[in-house]
Amino acid sequence: MPRCGTIVLSGRPNAGKSTLLNALVGQQLGITSPKPQSTRLPVVGLHTEGDCQLILVDPPGLLDPAYLLQEAMLQAAIDVLREADAMLYLHPITEEPWPTLDPLPHAALSEGPVARLIVLMKADLALDRPRSPPITPDRIAVSAVTGEGIPELIAWCRRHVPERPFRYATDDVSTQPVRFFAAEFVREAAFALLGDELPYAVAVEIDEFREHSDPQYIRATIYVERDSQKAMVIGRGGRTVKGIGMRARQAIEHLVGAAVFLDLHVKTLKRWRSSASALQRFGFPIPATRRP
Repeated sequence: MPRCGTIVLSGRPNAGKSTLLNALVGQQLGITSPKPQSTRLPVVGLHTEGDCQLILVDPPGLLDPAYLLQEAMLQAAIDVLREADAMLYLHPITEEPWPTLDPLPHAALSEGPVARLIVLMKADLALDRPRSPPITPDRIAVSAVTGEGIPELIAWCRRHVPERPFRYATDDVSTQPVRFFAAEFVREAAFALLGDELPYAVAVEIDEFREHSDPQYIRATIYVERDSQKAMVIGRGGRTVKGIGMRARQAIEHLVGAAVFLDLHVKTLKRWRSSASALQRFGFPIPATRRP
């Protein structure tokens, strides 16, 4: 009987969840950035090998929310935990003390499954320890760069998903549409090319996607909260938004395996991070206590 189940990659912001997701799937799905909180909505990747299919979910990092967008991000992470068969809690190996499962590192984890494992990330940076990963019944060290510990991690996941038929085709890499990843890759480019604070005011919406044209045509809008931010995203002579578009286009083309024409526009949507209606428009779950 084949095995199939959902594994959540949980952790604080910048724990390495998206990096591990990409390593397990074998290509870039989750956006990566040295800036924290770049993941806002859960990203789903598939690892299918032999008679086992792992549905890997990279949710927003667990945080203590300061405004409505962060509340929605935490709600999205909790919703994913409630539906999972097993949970991986990621933590950088270089940041001690290492977390434990008793007590749980974050209160939200109590909403998750009982099958839990601490995953110490960036094992390749822990140069003062033996090269073999420190495996215990509730902990493993891995490196998404060298592959250290990855086979053992996959074996643990396999043991903790139920026997059931595959839910998706064996050659699928995600359950989400290209439109979703196109918007994510534009945001990733914004995180890479804009300053420290400005990317957090950026939201991206795909207005049109013609996948059967040659090249494929994608029209997207970058939203910011203030007109002064709009000017910075556009840049002098449009240079900044062109740079964002070029970087995002390359990532989208790698994903779809075809040429893409990415048509970017920049608009102001005032205080969207604090607006329940705007957040719902962008696909965020609003906590019941904050719904309009």
